[in-house]
Amino acid sequence: MTKKTLKYKDAEAELAEILEDLQSERVDVDEISDRVRRAIELIRFCKEKIEKTEMEVKKVIKDFEKELSGESSEEDE
Repeated sequence: MTKKTLKYKDAEAELAEILEDLQSERVDVDEISDRVRRAIELIRFCKEKIEKTEMEVKKVIKDFEKELSGESSEEDE
């Protein structure tokens, strides 16, 4: 997979296009394995992006919860 700046939305669109091509039999037999390989690369990219985003969101929430708990203890004083 090319390491250019690939966006999740673009990967998802390309996957949809590959799937549509394979289902409609518009892909030449000689291209099928390459298209499937590309689809797998895109799926891996999307999976990694989702996992990374999930971790980032959890960290942001955790940091925010720490911030809130720190504020409430200051208000009690």
